[in-house]
Amino acid sequence: MNNLFRKAALCYLLGIAAINIITLAVSAKGHTAESAATNLQGYGLKIFRVESGLYPFVHVYIRTYDQNMDPLLNLNAMNIGMMIKGRVYDPEKNQYTIQPLRKRGEAVRTVLVIDTSKTMKGNPFEASLRAAARFIDAKRPQDQVAIIALDDNSDGYTLVSNFERDYGSLGRRLADLHATGEKTRLYDGVAAAMELTAGSGPGTESLGQGDYIVSSSIIVLSDGKDEDSAISRSDLMTRISTMKLPIPVFSIAFSKVEEKYLRNLQALSRNTFGKYYYVGSNYSSITRNVEDIQNVLQSDYVLTFRAYVPVDGERHSLKVGIEYPTGSGKMRYDAASFESLEPPPMPQILAAQDKLNRALPNLEEKSPYMVNPYRVDQPSLALSR
Repeated sequence: MNNLFRKAALCYLLGIAAINIITLAVSAKGHTAESAATNLQGYGLKIFRVESGLYPFVHVYIRTYDQNMDPLLNLNAMNIGMMIKGRVYDPEKNQYTIQPLRKRGEAVRTVLVIDTSKTMKGNPFEASLRAAARFIDAKRPQDQVAIIALDDNSDGYTLVSNFERDYGSLGRRLADLHATGEKTRLYDGVAAAMELTAGSGPGTESLGQGDYIVSSSIIVLSDGKDEDSAISRSDLMTRISTMKLPIPVFSIAFSKVEEKYLRNLQALSRNTFGKYYYVGSNYSSITRNVEDIQNVLQSDYVLTFRAYVPVDGERHSLKVGIEYPTGSGKMRYDAASFESLEPPPMPQILAAQDKLNRALPNLEEKSPYMVNPYRVDQPSLALSR
């Protein structure tokens, strides 16, 4: 086993398994989804990450959203339909389970992009700092935050803080910000935030709790006016559209200048599966806005399943569907793939696999798939019991 895969597997293990993430509820008869979805007009899901570092156990990271871009609530195994290489897993055989990310140990990263131009001076800027501070206070200990100020720097922005977990350190960096800038190079700042999330390391020199990052996002606090960015709005949108999975941009919009500029923020959020919040001058709503963003980030789901594909080093197709509400007959799907790679038999990995094995026990000679009597190439029923 090469050193790169060994290191990746160890990082994955220490970031997840060694911090007691295995609190799996394996019963398929869980609490059904709350029907706050009675008036639901539509919903969707996006698989944004698949990890096979503890193969044959695979983790699938899923973001869900309704027509308001809010996450779906209280999903359980009975909401899930799962296919491996076109074959449907039987939920009654307890070979997969689903958990919200907030109950697990993986970390998320967020870049706060704060407009420090004079057009934000006064109540808008003070409200921005309060919102940023509230977001930091509401994060989980393992989650990391970076801060970018849109200012008069030659690049159009300043990296005030790289990714950090420490609440006090981040708070001190916020306190140093002042609304003194002459221009707002909004698009340059957002592009820099995208590059930061894509190109940074784990943000720590040692492996341990919270080192395993599963998602990144951007929060922009601005009036939306762009002045002289080196990158145009259309170029930024092109970058976003070519990403395998856009980094969601959450916009908290103020309207001290002309409201027509707020459309810039709306476009950024809508094109990245983010969410747009119009504050205007109603600064009292800002706390609810940032708490809502924290809820969205922590309401991603992690589907864990046991694979029965032999180790061959190849990629295999995976498809996940969600029925919401339970029993509605309405299903949405997304597709991805996983690798069947045997991890190195290190003690920590074996211990984590043992915990997962107890939660998702091997079916031995039985098949994890549902039986369809009309299938032409139906395998022996002896393997489908």
